[in-house]
Amino acid sequence: MAFGDSVDDEALRAAWHEFCDRLKAAGDLAFKDTSPANALQRADAFRYLTQNLGQAYDLALETKDTRYPRIHPFCGPSRKLGGDNADFVYLQTWIDGASTYRIAGNRGTARFINFTVQGPRPEKDVYYGADHPNLHEPFGDTPEANLTGDDLTTEPDGSFVLYVGGARREPNWLPTSQGSRKLFMRQGFDSWVERSAQFSIERIDMDEPRPVPTPQDLIASMQWAGDFLTGAMTDWPDRELQIGSLFGEPEPNVFPGARFAGTAEQRDARRGRLIVTMPWRLGPDEALIVEFADDGQFWMLTNMGAFWNSMDYLYRPVSYTPSRSAIDSDGRVRMVMAHNDPGVHNWIDTQRFSEGYLTMRVIGSRQLPEVSTKVVTPAELDTVLPADTRRITPQERTGQLHARFDAIRGRYRI
Repeated sequence: MAFGDSVDDEALRAAWHEFCDRLKAAGDLAFKDTSPANALQRADAFRYLTQNLGQAYDLALETKDTRYPRIHPFCGPSRKLGGDNADFVYLQTWIDGASTYRIAGNRGTARFINFTVQGPRPEKDVYYGADHPNLHEPFGDTPEANLTGDDLTTEPDGSFVLYVGGARREPNWLPTSQGSRKLFMRQGFDSWVERSAQFSIERIDMDEPRPVPTPQDLIASMQWAGDFLTGAMTDWPDRELQIGSLFGEPEPNVFPGARFAGTAEQRDARRGRLIVTMPWRLGPDEALIVEFADDGQFWMLTNMGAFWNSMDYLYRPVSYTPSRSAIDSDGRVRMVMAHNDPGVHNWIDTQRFSEGYLTMRVIGSRQLPEVSTKVVTPAELDTVLPADTRRITPQERTGQLHARFDAIRGRYRI
């Protein structure tokens, strides 16, 4: 048997060739203006592309049939996308508004958990108007309904059942609409000892095997995967920078603060969090002090590369939450972002990148802390930081990194 012996050969080959051409074009975007022209960050741009190439067909084909739902780990230690939070676990499953789904498992002990039904995906951004196209797939949906850990009823051992769609069921149920198309599940962790939730999903009336994908299914998946990868390389960080410019050009090394809170309120109310992002740039002999009051909120910091991809949180101290941070005697949290270990507990590693983005999320609150920043040289840190700022020895740093390594592996069962 050879090419042309099947009636679908020509269409399949044409679709695959088109996908490969689009993949090449996506690779060329590693060199765009918003991608820093240095060796480590050029390599990171291609790593970002290959990481998402690894999930393109999981999203486009393997989990796409809403009648046979599967939970897909959207981000993780070896897959970064969309301003992902290093201390979140992101899961998604494609759904439809005609089916009823049953999710069963154990809630775990993550400080925050949220199940969100995502609705229709409009062509234009619903928050910023027709001049701003929507994000690439699978982003851009409208949150329709959500259920947080505070609303989830569990058994004493943490087990639960949640129904999605169909007639109302007690105690745990999420409604769907005709346009519902995705269930997004987020878990947010504070301490290293928290356990991730474990659960699975099924359609409740599933009574026969999933159909074998047809040539037409594969052709559609190749188009979807091409859209996804070119969108991932095109939209990040450019689209977020464009939106940020609506409120004034983002100034490097200065937190944007409350001027973004209005739009974040619209976008994030059902997601259970508020988020702002600071672009940063540091020279070889510069460090950045990030300071704010410890006011009891559940905040999260993640350092990201040029494509809004979280840095290597499995091995490096690039993210912090309240329980893992040292607080000075005046009640303030002081982080030091630096290329080399400055010997303080709250070190944010840059991976030797020259620029990137630092996100702050506040979970379960609509208030952002006032964040101040200051660029100094590493030699100035001892005089600028309070005398009681917690220092750390190389041996203690090794222990800190091992605690991170063990906990992250536990979250993802790797």
